[in-house]
Amino acid sequence: MSLRTLLPLEFRRRRRARRAPDGPLRRLYQAPLPASGTNWRDVDYLAVDLETTGRDPEADEIVSAGWVELHGAVIQLGTARRRLVRPSRAMPEHSAVIHAITDDEAAGGESIESVLAELLEALAGRVLVAHYTPTELGFLDAACRRCFGVGLLVPAVETLPLARQCYARRGGEPARGELRLDALREHYGLPPHAIHDALGDALAAAELFLAQAEELAAGESLRLGSLLAPV
Repeated sequence: MSLRTLLPLEFRRRRRARRAPDGPLRRLYQAPLPASGTNWRDVDYLAVDLETTGRDPEADEIVSAGWVELHGAVIQLGTARRRLVRPSRAMPEHSAVIHAITDDEAAGGESIESVLAELLEALAGRVLVAHYTPTELGFLDAACRRCFGVGLLVPAVETLPLARQCYARRGGEPARGELRLDALREHYGLPPHAIHDALGDALAAAELFLAQAEELAAGESLRLGSLLAPV
């Protein structure tokens, strides 16, 4: 990653900060971000996972969100959060089965505005971490546009392409299925985790990211910019 890192990102973020209403999204855009040349161990991150009713951010909804903060190579377990989101319509049957969230549980969840505000406060000044960032960034962007009239733009680390980097570094190619979150964790000797649970998947992505960063650093300095996904 070179020019498409934090300088153009910051330019676009300043423009969005001027358009965002006073509140958590504006504060996120006003919070300073780490420079791309910063050592990855000196950066604050937020591992995030969303469970949704489908794959389309414009048509489907977030039903739960989980996140946990990291300071460099340390996961701050005391910051772990899992929030149920109250959907605007009945939970699709397939979603209820996959996420094990019933209609009654979903109805008792918080509003998307409340959950989004809490998540954005935690994300301010931090780099987002997820296994497949198009899902998290796509749904968070759509939710921000609906709630605040301005979309979300944040630096992010995606563990899926980092896995490809690690395979290439070893001189190999991943076999079918080896890029799944659970398969990659097994490769690093990480324990099984709660699949399709927002907090469980957020913690799983955080642990995988740390294992990958250590491998890519190989005992030397590793810059944040080499880990960032294009935005």
